[in-house]
Amino acid sequence: MPLLGGIRPPIAILLCLLLAVAGTTVLSIALTGRHDVPQAARDAEGAIAADTAESLRTSVQTEADALRHTVRTYKTADGGSTTAAVKAMLAARPDARGAALFDPVTGREAAAGGETLPLAGVDVVAQDRDHRGGGIPARLTRATGTTPRLLFFSRISLPDTRKSATASSRRTWLLVLSEPLTLPTVHGDGRTARLVDVDGNILNTGAAGTATPTAADRALAESAADTAHHAPHTGDADDGTSGNLLGAVSGGHRTLAGWAAVAPAGTSDDTSDLGLTVLTSRQVTSSSAGADHVRFAAEAAAALAAIALLITLVLTVTLQRPLLRLHLSAARLVRGAQNLPGTGVEEDDLTRPVPVPRFGEPARVGRALEAIRRQLADGTGPMRPPRRRRPGARSVLALCAVLVAAWSLPMLFLVNRAHASTTIPSIVVADQQARTQAAADRVRQSLGQRYTDLTALAGTLAGRSAAGDRTPMRQVLDAHPQYRSLYVLDRSGAILERVGAKPLRTITHTPTGSGITTVNTSGRIPSIAAYVQIPPAAAGAVVTAHEPVVLFGEIDVHALDRTLSRPSLGHVWLTDQRHRVLAANVGFRAFQSLPDDRLTKLAARTEGAAGTAGSPRSQVLDSGAAPIGKPSVAAATPLAQSGPAAGLDWRVVSSRPAASLRLTAYQVQWRTMLAGLLALSVGVACLGWLHIVTVRPLRSLATLAELLAGGDRRTVLYPVNHDETGSVTRSLELLRQALAASDRPSGPGARVPVPSAARDTAPRS
Repeated sequence: MPLLGGIRPPIAILLCLLLAVAGTTVLSIALTGRHDVPQAARDAEGAIAADTAESLRTSVQTEADALRHTVRTYKTADGGSTTAAVKAMLAARPDARGAALFDPVTGREAAAGGETLPLAGVDVVAQDRDHRGGGIPARLTRATGTTPRLLFFSRISLPDTRKSATASSRRTWLLVLSEPLTLPTVHGDGRTARLVDVDGNILNTGAAGTATPTAADRALAESAADTAHHAPHTGDADDGTSGNLLGAVSGGHRTLAGWAAVAPAGTSDDTSDLGLTVLTSRQVTSSSAGADHVRFAAEAAAALAAIALLITLVLTVTLQRPLLRLHLSAARLVRGAQNLPGTGVEEDDLTRPVPVPRFGEPARVGRALEAIRRQLADGTGPMRPPRRRRPGARSVLALCAVLVAAWSLPMLFLVNRAHASTTIPSIVVADQQARTQAAADRVRQSLGQRYTDLTALAGTLAGRSAAGDRTPMRQVLDAHPQYRSLYVLDRSGAILERVGAKPLRTITHTPTGSGITTVNTSGRIPSIAAYVQIPPAAAGAVVTAHEPVVLFGEIDVHALDRTLSRPSLGHVWLTDQRHRVLAANVGFRAFQSLPDDRLTKLAARTEGAAGTAGSPRSQVLDSGAAPIGKPSVAAATPLAQSGPAAGLDWRVVSSRPAASLRLTAYQVQWRTMLAGLLALSVGVACLGWLHIVTVRPLRSLATLAELLAGGDRRTVLYPVNHDETGSVTRSLELLRQALAASDRPSGPGARVPVPSAARDTAPRS
């Protein structure tokens, strides 16, 4: 019967897999690229472009929503004339350059104000018709000799002044308002930001510090626009709508650019039809310096290959070859025990000694077979039990495991360790600072917009009684979900009217002036609020004790948490003047300290002289407390230098694990660890397999063989597998039957033939 499985497959597979791991080690480590620009810097540039694009998208969407809200809350005056409406819209939108009302059916202009609208190529009738069921998205226009303009559209309902109209009838007009297209602030000394249209034309440019345009910018702009809008997204950014580009090398410097689509694919908002792309660029030092890992990879692979061959040799010499010889010797003894005429059995089947292996369980089985041969051939007595068991097959497996571990464990824990202080380029640290500044800008923009909303609402509340405040407050709350609660205070600090959730305020006094503040200092949720003074009904009027004085809007802290969240920025915290956490993109406890004292010290270093907002800081932090734990890149920046949040002395602090940066040193470290893990897993799996299918049955077989050779004729041996061990077990069972039968007849050397059913199972040697 052929042998199935056995000792040979685990050994062969172990050899093949270890050689495969050696080859993988060479390919993965030796081929780790040495870029002239670090991949981490390229990723960061794409992320900075994405941050800028997101800020621009938010700004455009905010302006469009604000215009629609202004239209909804517009109070008709002067009989509802179109001219008055245009003037009111221009007055309500400080950034507006021009506005006009059009008949949505005929396209006829009814009234206009400010600069002439650049409507070349824009069909206002088609705009209204194509988006009749919802809001009309913004459009980009660029008249000859003028800067680009954004056109915002909104439908406005005014009293119908035609002679045929009734007193209560109203007429819908299409309001078109133009604003200049501006870029958000770009951060990072030497960085340039450009706004590019779908054809690659540069519409607007912004720069930071010592940035200067280069001749290659035009080609990069065209490439960025083509990649963003016409080619499949293959960028490295997490959102799939941004990436990076490399320009030409000049004077030892190379242009590194990042691009990002303002409107990601599949979105439907006021930016979806603009076709804009943000392109950021800077000059970086081009250098291919770095550690050469080819030699290390070759040496490591050669060492593992040598270990694989050595393990195969040890297992073959100590287990595989002796076990195969025992299989043949046991079968020969069975044939000799049959001793049937005409079977072709050679005379020396029982007279030829059994070759006894020199080591372990095979040696024990060999000695037992030799003792059984003598008992069958010469009628000698039982074998004496062994005096002391020596190291066996398990020791061989342990030795092989040690050899694999001797290669794997250093690869896992010792070799090619990356040290943050020496492997993180300064450009990556500077980019973390720039992205943290951009995060602070987003928070400042969000808080400033909330303040602007309240200022407009306070104007509508002027002269109203407390009982009449709910309707406009409810409209603002519905239009801006960033608020969790809106309420009005009187001079004593009591709440006269509110909409939304229950206020979290614990500070009960009525503040003077307007701005942004925190209205509690403890509790489960920090409460940040914008507040403005409500103007009196008439100039110089005396405000009574129970008239509305201050309008408060508590901001949902989760909205700020989302504002702080950006791909690949790491952990970001918004802290107050005492460096306590007010918002974060990770879990936090209200008013807790920053999770690492070094972050607190870094935030404190951003403070400037008295009366100044301070300046941003960044540095590399070595291993420390959780959640940092490992080397990280940290940055801190003041929240705002102007606007309603300028006097708060708040900070935005970020920390990103250095291991998440795609630096060559960390890539080599991870691949080295992966190679060690693979080799260790392969060794454990294959040696464990060998222990289960061969070593453990072999140990049991050695014990049973010694019992049989020692005179035990009652214990029946049951073969389990069709392998070498199972074959020897079957042969021992047949020999046990022969020995049991030979003990019954009289006369020396008497033999009882083995049952004929066993003839086919005994292969010849």
